[in-house]
Amino acid sequence: MFFRNLSLFRFPESTSKSLKKLEKELDSQRLRECGPLELATRGFVSPFGRDSEELLHQIGAFSLVTIGAEERLLPSVVVNEELSDRLAKIAEKEGRRIGAKERKRLKEEVISELLPRAFIRPSRLSAYLDADNGWFVVDSASRKAAEDAVSQIREALGRFPATPMAPEESPRALMTDWLIGGKLPEGLVLGEECELRDPAEAGAVVRCRRQDLESDEVREHLKSGKQVFQLGLVFDERISFVLGEDLVVRKLKFLDVVLDQLGEGTAESARAELDASFALMTLELTNLFGYLEKWFGLPRPGERD
Repeated sequence: MFFRNLSLFRFPESTSKSLKKLEKELDSQRLRECGPLELATRGFVSPFGRDSEELLHQIGAFSLVTIGAEERLLPSVVVNEELSDRLAKIAEKEGRRIGAKERKRLKEEVISELLPRAFIRPSRLSAYLDADNGWFVVDSASRKAAEDAVSQIREALGRFPATPMAPEESPRALMTDWLIGGKLPEGLVLGEECELRDPAEAGAVVRCRRQDLESDEVREHLKSGKQVFQLGLVFDERISFVLGEDLVVRKLKFLDVVLDQLGEGTAESARAELDASFALMTLELTNLFGYLEKWFGLPRPGERD
């Protein structure tokens, strides 16, 4: 169950107290089936899968939640095609022009008739809260999906003042310096991927994969004024990832030295496997986040924030 992408938020220490009632509050926000005339529904489901009713998995200060959604697939092209057919029939039969108000009403009728027959697409999104250090971690690189997850927790608790990262040091400037000078913080080494951009509007974009980032080719791009927007990194020989200038962690991968700690075939059940994986993941990420906080200046917000 290791996360693959990380969107990070921080919440103040006082919020940690309200997390004690999270398990109780989640029950009222369970995912329900999408009604015949609903486009989508959203709510919490069990991290353990369909066969479990538990909505929260806790290990110490860490709380794992899974947000589920059901969305009816009704492509606009289907709606517009049906609407065009009806408009054509009216024009042919009555010989009159359809006004905007009537057109809107007809479109609503089409949607109401087609929705109950539309396929439903389910989705799941995992996230966890670290009550001790004030991190809310969403397994997604999508800003919208991450903010929706914050909203879902906020709806359950009534109040959840989690905010996106507000670094004191510019990630773009700092990562550009790392790549130009070749001097990275202790424990951090370059990976094999980066995205360089000319900061000017509509400027050139260079994406490198499976590339020696210390090569002359990359350095020439830096000399021409391009800056680092994404940078592949390896932390402590345990985790590899691509860090964006928005501080979103993409392509997160735990290396063999970490995975070997899980052993092979030792988990007695899927529940035990999730428990072990979650414990190991949060331990490793807590260490990484501590360094991100130090490198970029990411203090935990106070109550006034």
